[in-house]
Amino acid sequence: MKFAIFGVGGTGGVIGGYLANAGNDVTFLARGAHLKAMQEKGLTIHTNHRGDIHIEPCKAVHADDYHETPDVLFICVKYYGLAAAIEVTRRIAGPDTLVIPILNVFGTGAVMQEKLPDKTVLDGCIYVFAKRSGPGVIEQPQSILRVFYGFRPGQDSRLAAKAAELEKIMRAADIHAHFTDDIQRDALTKFSFVSPMGAAGLYFDVTSEAFQENKEVRDTFVGLVKEVEALGHAMGITFDHDLVATDLKLMDAFAPGLTTSMQRDVASGGPSEFKGLVSRIVELGEKYHVPTPLYQKINDWGKAHGLA
Repeated sequence: MKFAIFGVGGTGGVIGGYLANAGNDVTFLARGAHLKAMQEKGLTIHTNHRGDIHIEPCKAVHADDYHETPDVLFICVKYYGLAAAIEVTRRIAGPDTLVIPILNVFGTGAVMQEKLPDKTVLDGCIYVFAKRSGPGVIEQPQSILRVFYGFRPGQDSRLAAKAAELEKIMRAADIHAHFTDDIQRDALTKFSFVSPMGAAGLYFDVTSEAFQENKEVRDTFVGLVKEVEALGHAMGITFDHDLVATDLKLMDAFAPGLTTSMQRDVASGGPSEFKGLVSRIVELGEKYHVPTPLYQKINDWGKAHGLA
């Protein structure tokens, strides 16, 4: 298959890097110094569990200069970059292209599909801790790497055979991929971790070890997970395991000193995913008549700080 990766931060860099390292045809759609570095020196992923992965030569171009039609287009931008991703998808995705958004925000695929009625946009999510540490360099300090993707209920699944083959290709590249028949459940399960961690981490201004050691931070994290779980039940989603227990297990496996991408974005003074990770839950809670007092508290705090 021919792959295109739009957005080469931690998520896109790891997915594309692992695929390219396994010999797949991968083109990274990037820009600025990151693009220049990849074109000149390749892409490097520093990991603690398998050493360095170095892709050179590295197929990397600006999105405007990409004129092929990929079999699979991974959208790996932040939520505030979704409009640009939709325009790129409209131009380069063909009738047989699987478009898989891998964003932190629940329901992104449906948002894209509404704007792209003639494309096949699935939903997807990822468990990974990675970030871009410099031009052409990705840091992946934790070994966790799981990708879920699938068709939403009622969606045309004409490309299901291709989606199933993709799972085999990704697994061969050491990506724990799951072509799931319940992506809404699996995506909200992932969201139940990343959203509470991002919300509480930003609100308390703490790193990963605080979730393991500080009672107030940990209790807030658990409370936020429960609010997401209640929202899922109101939406008709049945979870196949205890979200609190699973999310705490994930949290307790983290090395100390880690922050979320939303914390880093806010600290740098740039745009953040606050509206997608926090405000969206408040809005969905109102829509489905589910109380979300902790999310409301953090959302109000975010409004006061110009984030919402």
